[in-house]
Amino acid sequence: MVKIIMGLKGSGKTKELVGLVCKAVSEGSGDVVVIEKERKLTYDIPYQARLIDAGSYSIGSYEFLKGFISGIHAGNYDITHFFIDNFYKLVNDRDEASVIDFVRWLAAYAERENIEFVVSMSSDRDKCPEEIKPYLI
Repeated sequence: MVKIIMGLKGSGKTKELVGLVCKAVSEGSGDVVVIEKERKLTYDIPYQARLIDAGSYSIGSYEFLKGFISGIHAGNYDITHFFIDNFYKLVNDRDEASVIDFVRWLAAYAERENIEFVVSMSSDRDKCPEEIKPYLI
């Protein structure tokens, strides 16, 4: 399952994501991974969640991010939740078609591997592509 938290800067996306991380840790039976550009969430999320500072990996492209997610999961099949904060800070390409293609890949991967993904994106909800709208929370 893929859920997207979308809104403009300052709309409370990260706070909502942190709440969902806390809920996943307290109610879940598997491992929780949080990917962010910098370690700003260190003291906001429970220590049981694995916080990954993706800024030290220079992700940049969607292909790299796909491999990054797949590699993390390959190292730990007990992961039930992935949270990605500030998505557009991780990838350099904001092209609408590229974002849609990535979300489709993520949805297929989530279903195949039985993982829940929550992604926060700084973007105007009113200008969201139709293909992304079913994933918005």
